[in-house]
Amino acid sequence: MSRNDPIERLRLGLVERVRGVFNDTAQGERPTPPSDQALFEKDTPIRMVHADIVGMMVGGIRALLLQMLHPDALQGVLDHSNFREDMHGRLRRTAKFIAVTTFAHRDEATKAIERVNRIHSKVSGTLPDGTPYSATNPCTLAWVHVTEASSFLAGYLRHVRPDMPGYEQDEYYRQFAVIARALGADPVPTNRNEAEELFRELRGDLRSSPEAREVARLVLSQRAAGTPPGLQAMLGADAVEMLPPFARTMLGLTRPGIAAFPARAATWGMGKTLRWAFRQS
Repeated sequence: MSRNDPIERLRLGLVERVRGVFNDTAQGERPTPPSDQALFEKDTPIRMVHADIVGMMVGGIRALLLQMLHPDALQGVLDHSNFREDMHGRLRRTAKFIAVTTFAHRDEATKAIERVNRIHSKVSGTLPDGTPYSATNPCTLAWVHVTEASSFLAGYLRHVRPDMPGYEQDEYYRQFAVIARALGADPVPTNRNEAEELFRELRGDLRSSPEAREVARLVLSQRAAGTPPGLQAMLGADAVEMLPPFARTMLGLTRPGIAAFPARAATWGMGKTLRWAFRQS
């Protein structure tokens, strides 16, 4: 189809706009090109799940909300990031890491993992009660991983492929475990049952706090430059709807209720449009 065709111009414009949201073009960042020598083969579960933009956006918001209930993960954000001024930057960097480790050449994936490990080695401090914390703590990293894996998969099942076979879901966890182990997480789930068991086990480490609620408010209210008005509210409402009830209570969030239906419908419609724009089946 010619680039002069109005439909094709619309498609290409949408693609560029989305890429601008996920890449810091001012710093010369460009989209991650898929490689045949990536850590994971084409058309395998992790590449299918991580390729869907809307499912990953909703899942990413859900994961970050859950992560802020872990005192160590929360304190690391409070002490070592400028999240209040640049929440979108944090989300964008996480998305970039997922894209590189999933789709880029395995050498680039390894470099990205090593870079994150170096950053984590410098993130440490003390909780308000005097307990020391470190971003290299295997159990903290396990919580971060299981919230991401379960949330990304939940977003994919909710908006793209609710009939994804169980064995493919288990394979997704097995594949994602490769990255988690390289980051130092332990234990790491390799299937749905292990993920659910680990989630229940680590739930006892979670704490509600004014700081966690503040981060949740910022996650749900900040809008990235260039995104359409209402998009963050729509994605946020869907992510909050997907949270376990205990997490909503601990974060002081209210289930969207009837408002969840239009949010889910709009999110589904946006996902379908983006899959058309990026020519994803």
